Amino acid sequence: MIPIHAPAPDEPPVETVVDMIRARAKLRPNHEALVCGDTRLSWAMFDDRVNRVANALLRDGLNKGDRVAVLSPNSAAYAEILIGALRAGACMTPLSSMASSEALHKMLQDCGAKVLFLAKQYADLVAPFLADLPLRKIALDFSADGFEDYETILAAASTSDPLIPIDMKDPCNLIYSSGTTGTPKGILHDHWMRAAQMDRVHANGYDDDARTLLSTPLYSNTTLVSFLPTLVGGSTVHLMAKFDARRYLEIVESERITHTMLVPVQYKRIMDVPDFDDFGLGSMRLKFSTSAPLRADVKADVLARFPGKLVEYYGLTEGGGVTVLIADEHPDKLHTVGVPAPATEIKLIDSDGNEVAQGEVGEICGRSPTMMAGYFGRDDLTDDYIWRDDAGVVFFRSGDMGSWDKDGFLILSDRKKDMIISGGLNIYADDLELVLLADADVVDAAVIGIPSESWGETPLGLVVLREGAVRSADEIRADANALLGKSQRLSAVEARDALPRSAIGKILKRELRTPYWAVE
Repeated sequence: MIPIHAPAPDEPPVETVVDMIRARAKLRPNHEALVCGDTRLSWAMFDDRVNRVANALLRDGLNKGDRVAVLSPNSAAYAEILIGALRAGACMTPLSSMASSEALHKMLQDCGAKVLFLAKQYADLVAPFLADLPLRKIALDFSADGFEDYETILAAASTSDPLIPIDMKDPCNLIYSSGTTGTPKGILHDHWMRAAQMDRVHANGYDDDARTLLSTPLYSNTTLVSFLPTLVGGSTVHLMAKFDARRYLEIVESERITHTMLVPVQYKRIMDVPDFDDFGLGSMRLKFSTSAPLRADVKADVLARFPGKLVEYYGLTEGGGVTVLIADEHPDKLHTVGVPAPATEIKLIDSDGNEVAQGEVGEICGRSPTMMAGYFGRDDLTDDYIWRDDAGVVFFRSGDMGSWDKDGFLILSDRKKDMIISGGLNIYADDLELVLLADADVVDAAVIGIPSESWGETPLGLVVLREGAVRSADEIRADANALLGKSQRLSAVEARDALPRSAIGKILKRELRTPYWAVE
């Protein structure tokens, strides 16, 4: 593993997240810890079940650092498994339910998971390959040959804390990028990184009887950066198994929600609820947005009609450069993503690796206390992700382009990476292009992101068909989508006579995108 020396925050952490959550459970046994649907768990109940998960894993020979995978919608059990696996000293590996079957197979092979917790609704995704993997299989809500029952193994496990010693450099979690081709990249976070993020607990009021509503999936870092601080603060997490804008507002009103983390497409859907203004949302203190830029007009609408502060984070799952926009304090900066977070250093560089001047566009590179340990088992990819300044200090390259305004606020521009962000989820265009190019009737292909009212962006395929091809673009789209993960599916495919290319043969994607993003 390439050594990555992250800068220390003003007050470096001295406890892991596991230790912090353990302490809160002892202090607030009767306070509510977790709510999901009809399930409501006090801290004492939640702590007991977390210990049962940890002991059930250890009883079967789990070793420190082993990967424990979960494929499930949000649920109380999912939250128990996340914390229980960490308490057992394992590396939590939450799998994307939006990935294709092929991608999930590669993720499980790559991480070498010793255990898989599986929900029934995703059983078909893993059915083609699960029998070939040497792992312990635990069913959360169904019965099947070869699977243990979740509640049964918990009932047989001890409620005593196993007290596994955990070091700050031990692996904490492994989050995979999406993908259908090659092996998806596993982003490894150690316990130092997660502990360093807990400096936001007191600053953001997570320790002041917060009631945090989360509706994004627990396999996403977007969710974890609010889920973990709420638990560390000894407060209450409310999980939605599936996002619904009206139901979200009903929960905020009835449960007196104080904190939330949402992605931009969710903000748009919430603000578009016809009777939004009739809901009592006065309990809300702090709303976060991340995973994709929140449009300035949506920020303005949220500030005008949705009570509480609005804070936008810009950053990557890998960590490094993080900016923060406190939107209500800077209403004239809604077109930006804010200023560097505390203890964060960001530099913008040109294609030669030189810093650019203020106002000029460059690739965003950053370093902070919250930097990944590296791509799991792939030092080559980790090294490609690193830029070093003249002193040899490590910065992470974001692949995003931006510029500084005169006040030091970051303005995002084109993405260097050819990535589409749809509904807050990252879609890599080359994954989709390779599927299209595998079609016998397709001789050339490009995938671009185009505007979508529902998703922010959606992928569009542009193809050149072989001479004599009789299948329609819609048929090609349908066949490609059958091979892609749910979140990756093409909204449409258009046939073109040719795709524009540069003198060196590179497809000119900006030229392809311009007609769709042109302002009327």
